[in-house]
Parts: sequence; structure tokens; C-alpha cells
Amino acid sequence: MEDVLKLVPQRPPFLFIDKIISHEEKKIVTEKYVTGEEDFFKGHFPGNPIMPGVLLSEATFQSAAALLANRNKGDMSGKVAVVTRINGTKFKNLVRPKDTLVIEVELTDEIENACFLKGNIKVNGKTVMSNEFAVALVDNK
Repeated sequence: MEDVLKLVPQRPPFLFIDKIISHEEKKIVTEKYVTGEEDFFKGHFPGNPIMPGVLLSEATFQSAAALLANRNKGDMSGKVAVVTRINGTKFKNLVRPKDTLVIEVELTDEIENACFLKGNIKVNGKTVMSNEFAVALVDNK
């Protein structure tokens, strides 16, 4: 968890990655264990808890932030990655309590302060969500 906290600006309870499994120049793999005790389960289908898709998307965004910060050795030079575009998000399976998310994010292109990425989340080897998105590196004021 310490390595994650050094790389992303989010903090619990709005942190959706627990650890970094691997990272390369343009790819990162992170993990999140869904305990079932998260507050969002209290209201998101009580009695039939399902992790909201928007939070799955957020897990890919946070993993992207970790990837970009890691590429800069943790020094974002006063910048923060802000999502500017989301394309082609697909939800293929449900995420329930006790699931472990394996989150893969790949940097596909960079133009000045814009980064284009692909995300994929799997549970037990099955894809639960995929997306493409862009972030802009903006001043952290």
C-alpha cells in the first residue's frame, strides 16, 4: 500500500488499488481486494451487493495515475492526471464482495500533456470491464 500512496493522490475511502503487481515503461498491473465492507455496498443493491461500474472505471484511472507517476519516478512536478475522455467502456461481468480485481492499464499514446490509455479489469481470469480513456496532466493547485 505504501508504494501506491506514494504515486496516487487519492486516499481511502476513495482509493481503489491496494498494490502494484508489476510495472513497465508503458504498462502497469495493480490489484484491489474487495472486502464487502466498503460503504458503497450499503446502498448499491442491498442484499445483492455489486461494485458500481463507475468505481471500476476509477480503479483504472487510479492505476493510470500510478503508471504515469512511476514513469516519472514519483515526481509529477506539480502535475496531476485528470480524466478528459472516456471511450468504449464495456462491462462484461459483475464484481462482488471477496473478489480480487487485477487491473491492467497500458499507455498507448502521448501528445504533449495528453496521455491515451487502455484499461482492463479481470476477476479470476475473466474480464469484468474494459475501457479506453485520456488524461491531461494539469497543474496541481
